[in-house]
Amino acid sequence: MKILPLRKEKDNAYVACATGEVEVHRTCSYCTHCKSIQVGVRMMPSPYDGTVAKLRSGRAEPEQLMESAMQFNSLVRDGTALGCADEGGKGYIARF
Repeated sequence: MKILPLRKEKDNAYVACATGEVEVHRTCSYCTHCKSIQVGVRMMPSPYDGTVAKLRSGRAEPEQLMESAMQFNSLVRDGTALGCADEGGKGYIARF
């Protein structure tokens, strides 16, 4: 897993992806490769991973997807890096 440092400007956060620099809130949050957010010394798992699995099996409410989005944004606000599982350099692959 690669650790990609966040570059923050005002309210936006960017990372260097295989496809170039992308905005975390618009691209990485919906990418299957985004696995964790580094906050301090801890790597917090992406809130989307568990929610998407539950939605596909019918065990989650659609509102939980919005809760995951808000939690992801909060982690990115406080975070310093992302854990990316894109070892092959393919770039963005949609989670949904």
